[in-house]
Amino acid sequence: MHLMRDADKLHEECGVFGIYSNDTNIDVAAAVYYGLFALQHRGQESCGIYVSDRGVPAGYKSVGLVNDVFTKDVLARLGEGKMALGHVRYGTTGATNSRNAQPIHVNHSNGSLVVAHNGNLTNAGELRREYEMDGCIFHTTSDTEVIAYAITRERIKCGSIEEAVRTAVRSLEGAYSLVLMSSQKLIACRDPLGFRPLCIGTLGDSYVFASESCALDAVGAQFVRDLLPGEIVVIDNEGLRAITDNCDASRKKHTCIFEYIYFARPDSVIDGNSVHISRENAGKILALEYPVDADVVIGVPDSGLDAAIGYARQSGKPYAIGLIKNKYIARTFIQPDQKDRSNGVRIKLNAVTAVVKGKRVIMVDDSIVRGTTVARIVRLLREAGATEVHAMSAAPPFKHPCYFGTDIDSRENLLANQYKTHEDIAAAIGADSVGYLPVEELRKLVRPKQGICNSCFTGEYPVHIPEQPLKSKFEEKLP
Repeated sequence: MHLMRDADKLHEECGVFGIYSNDTNIDVAAAVYYGLFALQHRGQESCGIYVSDRGVPAGYKSVGLVNDVFTKDVLARLGEGKMALGHVRYGTTGATNSRNAQPIHVNHSNGSLVVAHNGNLTNAGELRREYEMDGCIFHTTSDTEVIAYAITRERIKCGSIEEAVRTAVRSLEGAYSLVLMSSQKLIACRDPLGFRPLCIGTLGDSYVFASESCALDAVGAQFVRDLLPGEIVVIDNEGLRAITDNCDASRKKHTCIFEYIYFARPDSVIDGNSVHISRENAGKILALEYPVDADVVIGVPDSGLDAAIGYARQSGKPYAIGLIKNKYIARTFIQPDQKDRSNGVRIKLNAVTAVVKGKRVIMVDDSIVRGTTVARIVRLLREAGATEVHAMSAAPPFKHPCYFGTDIDSRENLLANQYKTHEDIAAAIGADSVGYLPVEELRKLVRPKQGICNSCFTGEYPVHIPEQPLKSKFEEKLP
């Protein structure tokens, strides 16, 4: 059996969800289950939930989707408690196996700690070598375990878990949005540049942390606010309090722009920006930059649909549903044999012949990365009778690796680095033309003056990048 990943789609590392509740009528395990369901798009390799009952955590995690891993019986075995923490994973550091599933649970001399992480550390290799030299033994290949060790080492010296987190995160570099559960407290933390989203909500008198606001909606929680870059928020019996020592207002925020283009659900709001509106605006910009004489505008489901609507509205051309996605297949799925991988796009997508036959089609997708999937979709449309296919990308050309939680780690595999002109790229994927969102227009997708990270397009990284930050750097250490 082979785990099939869409070769031309990017994958973001994780989604996190935590709840603290003194209300005995709230089933915290069920709340996390529903929250993770809403975040399933952020990670479909593995998932896990831990529940704290009077300070003692119990959990379960495994490879698979939330609905498959957490049956009714499994959820019941997690028991009751006032805190719970969950995670969905798509790994950029660490292999796909149950060992690397999160949350990670560690015991230390002052108690226990459960950690869920979204992001990617750029100095994980350096920290891991340092800890190994001090005698630490690692059981996973995920950089989340590095974070857990960093915090527990400080906890031995500090008077509280929040003080340990406050000190430990100063040694971390790169992207991290964390939710942690100690015996008595639920803690959330966002890196000083705010690469990855993390928000706070309330459910009655309970508090919730989530990677996206759509997960708050799923459990009936009310959105309160996003964590500030560098902020630590602590919840315990005394309520909620924020630690802002690590916040630096003079440092520009660098939220990953691809959260708005692809990763997040369109019904989420991140740092005050509607994801749906951001994508629709991308489509409008594309229509202005690349006007095409065509008959119909279609989007590649699901994350290309909003941009396609924007393109159609701006251009005045009719929008139609030209591609149907198999809703029972997620962003990863099992192929019975390696040779069948080339047919993967047919399993996921099918063209609506009545919409595209005899038509000049503008096809809008969220991005074009390696080119394999978009070429197959173009071929599907032509086989369904489209006379022309114009491929539009709601993202600029990908030219550089990402080190902050997206699985772009090779320049040579990126389509935009293999061809010099748009005409060459169009010919390579079999399209009549191709258009990309101009990189200088990215800032129009978010609020004015908001900082973004667009280093995968520009090669300009907001933090120092090690010479060899290989994402498989720990794999050879484990069987």
